[in-house]
Amino acid sequence: MEEQARPRIMELLIPHKEALVLILLLVESWNLADCYDPLDPNGNITVTFDIFQWTQEGYMARVTIQNYYQYRHVEIPGWSLGWTWAEQEVIESMAGALATQQGDCSRYKYRTLHCCKRDPVIIDLTPDAAPENRTANCCHSGILSAWAIDQSTSFSSFIMVVGGLDPKAAPQKPQNLTFLAPGSGYTCGPFEVHTPTVFSVVEGRREEQAFKTWKSACTYSSFVANNAPACCVSLSTFYNPKITPCSVCSCGCQASGNERPTCVGDSEMKRLPGDDNSVGCSDHMCPVRVHWHVKSNYIDYWKVKVTVSNYNFASKFSNWNLVIQHPAFGQRTLSHSFNSTGLATVGNMDEAAIFWGLEYYNKELLQAGDKEPGSVMTEMVMHKDPESFTLRNGWAFPRRVYFNAEICEMPMPDDFPRLPNTSSRPSNACYLIFILSFLILLFH
Repeated sequence: MEEQARPRIMELLIPHKEALVLILLLVESWNLADCYDPLDPNGNITVTFDIFQWTQEGYMARVTIQNYYQYRHVEIPGWSLGWTWAEQEVIESMAGALATQQGDCSRYKYRTLHCCKRDPVIIDLTPDAAPENRTANCCHSGILSAWAIDQSTSFSSFIMVVGGLDPKAAPQKPQNLTFLAPGSGYTCGPFEVHTPTVFSVVEGRREEQAFKTWKSACTYSSFVANNAPACCVSLSTFYNPKITPCSVCSCGCQASGNERPTCVGDSEMKRLPGDDNSVGCSDHMCPVRVHWHVKSNYIDYWKVKVTVSNYNFASKFSNWNLVIQHPAFGQRTLSHSFNSTGLATVGNMDEAAIFWGLEYYNKELLQAGDKEPGSVMTEMVMHKDPESFTLRNGWAFPRRVYFNAEICEMPMPDDFPRLPNTSSRPSNACYLIFILSFLILLFH
């Protein structure tokens, strides 16, 4: 009976073999970092909704957005937060933020309300907001620093007066939370009941507790964002004249089949023909390139030069950061002209470090000009571990590189610059001939 069933099962599977192959290919190409980042396993954007005062028709709430990502920050034009009200709530007034639309408030004839939309979208205020509209920890144009870089500017909060509720009914949690920073990529869970938040007031001399606290965590996925690669890595060394460039079409090419783009223009920074593309035309077609150069090697330490180049003609990066994964970061490292700190890793992964610009010096990565891309650079002095250091087999090159939390395309290991072959060294016979020639000249 069992032998008869086996062919029947195979008959059922064979017609669907193409689907099975497709599933296997999808599993093989699935990047684990799309849903879990081992360099930042606990990273998320936490949204806290605190009800701290009741009103006649509702309540007052403080909403706090906290960026717990170690190296993913929110850049200009900043965050926007949205949800759907569970009942007939309206926002009577706000401080520290604003709703992008007022909506239909016609049922409130004798009052001017801030927002009557069922699904409001909230954005941060700018730093020049009027004092009466400000709250503590607001008004950064929606920018949130990464947690590992600057915790003091990694969060934002605003206060709103919520009305339109039955005084006898219990308030309901907002639904369908969305977070854009900017663009898609973030998925938020539902608000969950949490231990009420305790606030410090009167300059820290008194504590007050929220009546209700709801929290939600929003996580980023490059798969959801569906973005093209944003950067690539090139390599060079002092011991090999070969430069390993970024792979052709690392960040995608407009030509079919990932062919080299045809660039036009008289300037060094060329453009695509017939296209007002904001990214300079190059073989790799990436907005950003990171170049790693092994500069020198000494007994106790070695040096690396890292250059970050911006090929965007129209945009700059005002709060850029760079994460590099390399085993040498387990040793003492000195970085010139960049801020840096170590980044904890999970399991047996190589060490990683995060780098960012110095205030009033190179915190901005400028846009490209007509002759060359905008760039920032640093030299790193990296102390050696005699047990692990080697220049062989590509050990001196980074394992992974991230720019603004987006993973950069690395060259294939077979293309890495190699150490000179031993066959190119002078043989013993050459040394013997040299010594004999020297002795003949000496005693001639």
